[in-house]
Amino acid sequence: MSDILIAETAAGALQCVYFDANRCRSCSELPRPYDQQLAAKQAQAQTALAPFAPSWLAPWASASSGFRNKAKMAIGGTISAPTLGLLDGSGAGIDLLGCALYSPTMQAAFAVIREALIAAKVPPYDLLQRRGEGKYVLLTEAPGTGELLLRFVLRSSEATERIRKQVSALQTALPKLRVVSINLLPEHKAVTEGETELLLTERNSIRCKINGIDMYLTPRSFLQTHSIGAAALYTQARDWIDSRQPRSVWDLYCGVGGFALHSAAPDRQIVGVESTAEAINAARLSDANIEWICADASVWASAQPKSADCIIVNPPRRGIGPQLAFWLNASQSATLLYSSCNVLSLARDLTAMPQYRIAAARVFDLFPHTRHFETLVLLDRVQN
Repeated sequence: MSDILIAETAAGALQCVYFDANRCRSCSELPRPYDQQLAAKQAQAQTALAPFAPSWLAPWASASSGFRNKAKMAIGGTISAPTLGLLDGSGAGIDLLGCALYSPTMQAAFAVIREALIAAKVPPYDLLQRRGEGKYVLLTEAPGTGELLLRFVLRSSEATERIRKQVSALQTALPKLRVVSINLLPEHKAVTEGETELLLTERNSIRCKINGIDMYLTPRSFLQTHSIGAAALYTQARDWIDSRQPRSVWDLYCGVGGFALHSAAPDRQIVGVESTAEAINAARLSDANIEWICADASVWASAQPKSADCIIVNPPRRGIGPQLAFWLNASQSATLLYSSCNVLSLARDLTAMPQYRIAAARVFDLFPHTRHFETLVLLDRVQN
């Protein structure tokens, strides 16, 4: 465990010098003992889904540190002394290089990346003056392989060539660094990245290995940020699907294909549907006999003449919405798996699908020390 996030206190809570010094409050639940954090999440899920009377499995518990595979570090400070971490209310940078949410490998990488910013003379973006270049550093460590993907989010392409000259030194210092890119975010708004990605390396993807399955990540594709938690989530989904033995499976909102790849079985037809082209391109790098389709999940599903035996949905926090919920409720799919990071939108969507009942449900704590969590439910169509 990092020396920043130390052992439990006598009361069972964890201590973090960043939190205690009020420098970072992202882990809002940190003062609560972890077993209480997990119990509170389980209680929230049970309350929200009480009308559906699910059979609950024991919640999946996380380690207290070193679990995140992706870091979003705001660039602050000055051109000669940049910080990586957060910006305070006045726009000043707060260094979080020792944040214990990340592995020792990622923590070590932050220091190397900061030196590259200094060498490339990248002026941090000033929120108040709306000038400067460096906005964020986004770093991903691939589960199972340790390969690194590094993105610099900049206001413009002004520093592109200076950063390009640092790629060789970065890869020498970080032997697992496979992909480096620049993302352009010219607008002054509260988002992390823009639409333009400039690749600085020959490779454009890193390989992950989760539960023995190869998956690939490109700069703008998404994977669950909790590596071990993602493996547990996919394993549970696979076990539930295998218990129903469907001949066909659709993975809607498939991202880079985590659920779809774990659903694969002999003589089983799998389709993954995702609206983000880059995620679908990453999914297609996987060696699997799966049909990958770039389309809006609701539009694509409602246009099909026949539904799959089993459908998986893993939507954003807003949920699947009324259009897809109505279609699913009227479909002939025998089995539905719904993975949700917002139990309230999950409950709303389930209310709109009375033709399904929850056979089993489980909380996965993919976001320790916060109030967020993932809920996976297995639903069977009601037999009329």
